[in-house]
Amino acid sequence: SRGLGDVYKRQVGCVWNVVEHAKEAGEKAIAEALKKAQQTGDQVVKEVTETVTNTVTNAVTHAAEGLGKLGQ
Repeated sequence: SRGLGDVYKRQVGCVWNVVEHAKEAGEKAIAEALKKAQQTGDQVVKEVTETVTNTVTNAVTHAAEGLGKLGQ
């Protein structure tokens, strides 16, 4: 009986270790995915901001050139 109990404890301990490792791996994978998503989001915001800035700058420049030609 004692031998079976020891085997059972080892099996339970082994399963517990596997579950713990899987949990840790899953948590790390989720953290990495969230980090990448945040970096991607930050990059998108940066690109959109640059595009808007360039578009507005170009529009203002074009308008100023047009006003300058009208004044000549």
